[in-house]
Amino acid sequence: MSAQEDAARLLVRTLEAEGVEYVFGIPGEENIHFVDALNDSSIRYVLVRHEQGAAFMAEIYGRLTGKAGVASATLGPGAINLQLGVADATTNSTPVVAISAQVGLDRIYKESHQIVDLVSLFRPITKWSELAPRAEALPEMVRKAFKTAQTERPGAVYLAIPEDVESAQVPVGLAPLPVNVVRPQEPSPSQVARAADVLALARRPIVLAGHGATRQGASAALVYLSERLGLPVATTFNGKGVFPDDHRNALGAVGFMRHDYVNFGFDEADVLITVGYELQEFDPVKINPSGDKKIIHIHPSPAEVDDHYAVEVGIQGDIPRSLYALADSVHRRFDVNGTGRRIRELMRDELAEGAAEEGFPLSPRRIVADVRAAMGREDIVLADTGAVKMWMARMYPTYEPNTLLVSNGLSSMGFAVPGAIAAKLAHPDRKVLAATGDGAFLMNSQELETAVRENVPITVLIWDDSAYGLIGWKMELDLGRSSHIAFGNPDFVKYAESFGAHGYRVESAAELLPTLRKALADDGVSVVTVPVDYSHNLRLTDKLGELTDPF
Repeated sequence: MSAQEDAARLLVRTLEAEGVEYVFGIPGEENIHFVDALNDSSIRYVLVRHEQGAAFMAEIYGRLTGKAGVASATLGPGAINLQLGVADATTNSTPVVAISAQVGLDRIYKESHQIVDLVSLFRPITKWSELAPRAEALPEMVRKAFKTAQTERPGAVYLAIPEDVESAQVPVGLAPLPVNVVRPQEPSPSQVARAADVLALARRPIVLAGHGATRQGASAALVYLSERLGLPVATTFNGKGVFPDDHRNALGAVGFMRHDYVNFGFDEADVLITVGYELQEFDPVKINPSGDKKIIHIHPSPAEVDDHYAVEVGIQGDIPRSLYALADSVHRRFDVNGTGRRIRELMRDELAEGAAEEGFPLSPRRIVADVRAAMGREDIVLADTGAVKMWMARMYPTYEPNTLLVSNGLSSMGFAVPGAIAAKLAHPDRKVLAATGDGAFLMNSQELETAVRENVPITVLIWDDSAYGLIGWKMELDLGRSSHIAFGNPDFVKYAESFGAHGYRVESAAELLPTLRKALADDGVSVVTVPVDYSHNLRLTDKLGELTDPF
């Protein structure tokens, strides 16, 4: 009789073959063999405090590395708790493999304890969702899961493993499948030529770089295109950093809820060159309201259909190769001075003004300016969803890809604290800061214990206003009043210390920057709470609403 092993050990070997370094999760009765098998592997199991945190950790790890992050849960409620992070990953085009237990095949067909059709639940929020019907299928199914998750456009996949499949015996000789990598697709020369013809007749073209440009490592190619042709470059919130904000052709980021400075660059444009842009990042009606601009779509995937995104030319292929080919096919230069320079000056002035504001509670601009001063060019900030995200994504200058992370596809609250843990694991040599509102913080604050226990040094900066500030902002804008947004908070310093973390409270504007620097230098987990004055929200939108032509 041939030697046998647990299917759980085969599953672990397939994950090792995919290069998995971490599995984020919580064990359950139905997947104990899998969790136990990880002890004898090269994979580090990171025990979390809520499965939602595990999914967000897997997402941020996948976003920063390009390799699918792995989240694990038990069946039923454990698997269901993964769903927010899984949906966030798919809408943010990030590779994640979510694996959960399921009831045994001996009872899955009937009404029984903890039975939920998990495959059907995950199908709308993943690229692929399936149940392993037998242990011998695991090598093929795991290979398919990772290939599907990591191939453009990336996203999450889900694999359910029944309890009796996980504990079954399989031949020791059953091996993981070899990993085959999808090679970059060369752009079509005819489509590049058509795009060059469009640019030959353009008056004021503008480039919009999105998340796909970051994923494909297109920074150098973007700079080459911009400098060779003299093109201004804006980014989406998810694309921040793929084109450095201190470049002379940088316009900043689009994505704010009102007509911002950078939008004036799009108002004047007749041709939009979208690079790795995906429609869920930013509604195209806000940059092409009349639907009259010619669009050159550069992306590995075809463009989504939208009335305000009618593509004139689509270059489908590897983004850097497409950009180099297009740059070398256009034999003219454009003038990016004037509007572009003025936009950059306005944003620089705002940041400088913010750095000088001494009010307490602090203005959002002061917080953004001090965070920028405390962080290095390659350090990583995760800005959680809420007013924090709007201020940080709008004003925080970025110089390298993936150094300001937001959720812009699903805009999930609560991702920043667990995400910061994964970011530090992916880049242990960089400082990592989770900037979060008090509302978002308490959605996954239990992961502070995970960071302390796993010895993952991160800093959490809580913007404290005892309310859901972004919702209040929107209510005031649309209704003229707000309601049902205020809440109470714990003493965040004591709360942090109760987990074994360092806690700091900022008592004046002058204290924020030195406190941040001290916290970031701590060899451990630090929480800094800073009171924020969100009366500046309406002042900003009132100001932008008055800017019909600032140039």
